[in-house]
Amino acid sequence: MAKINENYLLLENSYLFVEVNRRAAKYSEENPDKDVIKMGIGDVTKPLAPAIVDAFKAAVDEMADADLFRGYGPEQGYEFLQQAIIKNDFNKWGVDFDVDEVFISDGAKCDTGNIQEIFSQDSKIAVTDPVYPVYIDTNVMAGRSGLMGEDGMYENITYLPCTEENNFVPELPQEDVDIIYLCFPNNPTGTTLTRDELAKFVEYARENDAVILYDAAYEVFITEDDVPHTIYEIEGAKEVAIEFRSFSKTAGFTGTRCAYTVVPKELVIKDSEGNDQALNPLWNRRQTTKFNGVSYPVQRAAEAVYSEEGQKQIMENIEYYLENARIIRESLSEAGLNVYGGVNSPYIWVKTPNDMKSWDFFDLLLEEANIVGTPGAGFGPSGEGYLRLTAFNTLENTKEAMARISKLSF
Repeated sequence: MAKINENYLLLENSYLFVEVNRRAAKYSEENPDKDVIKMGIGDVTKPLAPAIVDAFKAAVDEMADADLFRGYGPEQGYEFLQQAIIKNDFNKWGVDFDVDEVFISDGAKCDTGNIQEIFSQDSKIAVTDPVYPVYIDTNVMAGRSGLMGEDGMYENITYLPCTEENNFVPELPQEDVDIIYLCFPNNPTGTTLTRDELAKFVEYARENDAVILYDAAYEVFITEDDVPHTIYEIEGAKEVAIEFRSFSKTAGFTGTRCAYTVVPKELVIKDSEGNDQALNPLWNRRQTTKFNGVSYPVQRAAEAVYSEEGQKQIMENIEYYLENARIIRESLSEAGLNVYGGVNSPYIWVKTPNDMKSWDFFDLLLEEANIVGTPGAGFGPSGEGYLRLTAFNTLENTKEAMARISKLSF
């Protein structure tokens, strides 16, 4: 008799963003005359840059030519893209890699969810709280979480609160953990760590034989000097960290799908018998077994991100979103709300007024201002009392949304 994986029964009933979409769609259906501005799900609104589109089209034309056609490509990615990544995303920060340490994929969400497969089932994980749901949910699916308590926390997961009280800087784990998920610039709070703050986590991992899973999907939005662009700027990080990057928010690839993961060869952990095992070949084995690689045209399009014209064009888009973030941040502050993020990130983390619950504030903005945000409670217990807004919208919609909020009484 077939039986289900009962770990799935431990999950929340629906994925956070599915519920946000459901409520927004229901409101729009019941109020067709209302102009709803969506600032909840972090999907980009600017189209692919011209240099990227040109490369994309040229690669598609190659696929129509018998002499240039490509079938199955390398599961790890084409070397032309791996080399471009190493040169442009790491060499300028004094970091270098071999091409076989960079694995091209179809999304950082996929990689951050799948990476847990190469670790033992009894691994103890730690997450910042609030947290991107995929980090927790995939470990629940794998059987590492235990039951969820009345406090909204899973019994076998270590939570590292990020709150106003600690300036959204998580403390080091107070108990032994094996895997630490970090995302900076952070989703959802939009806050960052300084080099010294990140170095403390690297030191902890080295001293405690732990591994850091570092999600740097929003690195391109960093504007401040003391914020590291890669965890590998920290001495010793190659021995303890895996880094995830994405072209989704960097270059508008949310629908095009391309990302990469760096697994350094220096990263070695123990097996059950105490023998050293390098993680790089294990991730390579996982990818070559379960993944057929990213299409050639998409990888050529991603390569064009690093061209002179590509860099100029995507940075114009990034500056556009950062201007939206500034408008949101300053407008909400003027409205008397406490806001965080939006300086090195496209996300603005808003404290709800008058101790309002996250979903209640979500409903208020939807019904009174016709604006969709993302309730902080959906990101974990420490997210209760907050709401996330995204700068991924048009300038006109952003200004209109802030004008609507300014008319509300809190």
